[in-house]
Amino acid sequence: MYSQREEKMANLVEATSQKQFEEFLTKAGKCLTVVHFHAAWAPQCGQMNEVMAELAKEHTGTTFLKLEAEAVPEVSEKYEISSVPTFLFFKAGEKVDRLDGAHAAELTKKVQRLAVNGSPAGAAEVPDLNERLKKLINAAPCMLFMKGSPQEPRCGFSRQIVGLLKEHNIQFSSFDILSDEEVRQGLKTFSNWPTFPQLYVNGDLVGGLDIVKELAASGELENTCPKAVSLEQRLKTVIKQSPVMLFMKGNKEAARCGFSRQILEILNGSGVDYGTFDILQDEEVRQGLKTYSNWPTYPQLYVKGELIGGLDIVKELKESGELVSVLKGES
Repeated sequence: MYSQREEKMANLVEATSQKQFEEFLTKAGKCLTVVHFHAAWAPQCGQMNEVMAELAKEHTGTTFLKLEAEAVPEVSEKYEISSVPTFLFFKAGEKVDRLDGAHAAELTKKVQRLAVNGSPAGAAEVPDLNERLKKLINAAPCMLFMKGSPQEPRCGFSRQIVGLLKEHNIQFSSFDILSDEEVRQGLKTFSNWPTFPQLYVNGDLVGGLDIVKELAASGELENTCPKAVSLEQRLKTVIKQSPVMLFMKGNKEAARCGFSRQILEILNGSGVDYGTFDILQDEEVRQGLKTYSNWPTYPQLYVKGELIGGLDIVKELKESGELVSVLKGES
């Protein structure tokens, strides 16, 4: 049964089981279906549900489907939902795009584009997509576009290229092209290179696995790519990115655990500016920082490179009235 609100707006619905989810996709056919993986504890999900309700009024031919991520784990696992809110876009039962996080403007933009032309890389979007690809390619001196992550490669070629880069002590960042169909398809055209993985250095395409193998065999790989700094040096650099640095699960816009959400609320109320680092995006930092600081849990707060502590300590500082002076490095 639909709720009273859903009866009035038949294209804004909720699925509570895998069967219901699949039935809604089948019923939508070739029309766009937007699926919001949400959680009751996350306030940003409630805000995005309001955005969905407005979009549903405007796009009556699109189905807007809400799904509680933890209540239907088989669907969340199938589509690799690791945080909320996450939006998946389907046509004819196939996923055509994805959006992670509470980005109302980006959600609106994707719905408008996909509802009209159905293509993740419509002609009208090429300039925007190219700008996005340039930013991703230049996100680090050495960028690897692969299937999966360095910790969990999801194809043999990606596994081999990660192995070569690590073997030769190359420092690199990566992007999982399976998480973003727009990037996956757009990069093939942008670089005129039809397969993955793809390796870029200083914004220029080096090539795929075969070329990296050749460079490694000839001894040129180390000269082509930046060498890795030690983990300790890297941690020191990251900790000092901002005078106040919070290492957390998620980011300022979308916390991915209750402890991180609580510490964000306290810091936001302090009026002191701070930076964040999402430890879910970097396993090396996540594990290394525990040893470096001798502090086994997250979130972790640092001021001027020194560890202050986790949520409990920040709560105590707030209650004692010392938080602001500590954040400003006055005590």
